[in-house]
Amino acid sequence: MPYATREELIKRWGMDALLVVADDDQDGVLDDDVVDEALAGASAEIDAYVGVLHRLPLAEQPATLIQPCCDIAMYRLSSDGASSTEEKRKRYEDAVGYLRRVAEGKASLGLATPPDQESSGFAYFEAEPKRFGKLL
Repeated sequence: MPYATREELIKRWGMDALLVVADDDQDGVLDDDVVDEALAGASAEIDAYVGVLHRLPLAEQPATLIQPCCDIAMYRLSSDGASSTEEKRKRYEDAVGYLRRVAEGKASLGLATPPDQESSGFAYFEAEPKRFGKLL
């Protein structure tokens, strides 16, 4: 499930900006499949960072991921170069920077529950390699 909806993307970027990048048939209506694919791709990119410290899927949808999801989706929609802008690139880089800090444990998702700290239940031992064979 994407971290943001079409409505949230429209709210943050505006319908006019979205029509430029997500109206493939130029009929003045957003192509839902194009927008949904961009939001799903953005959410997958977010999961790559969030999954470092948190078990996926997340038990709750953090509000802190809505803006990064929208910014990454808009950047992906603008990848043709003609509709790419400095603002889109900057917002994408800011979103990825935040996600990197989340992955490093330096930023919080604002979740009620802390990152999953459970161990696998297995002990790990390390020793020097064996130097000699059997003793006689």
